[in-house]
Amino acid sequence: MADNRVARGIVLVPCLLLGAAFLGTAAWGQGAAADNRGLAAAIGAALLVAGLLSQLGADTDTNPDETERTP
Repeated sequence: MADNRVARGIVLVPCLLLGAAFLGTAAWGQGAAADNRGLAAAIGAALLVAGLLSQLGADTDTNPDETERTP
């Protein structure tokens, strides 16, 4: 499967936004959310790490598809 810069961005943005939301809930959670601070922090950190890891890769350029030759 070809590596694609657009696909990396599609993975990165939601992971960072959701990770920040979970970390914000862990930091400022009140009431019922305060009971789950550890879980929210763990999910937030995991999402941030997953988003950042999606940017790592050996090849940053997408190779063009080879044309098919029909006889």
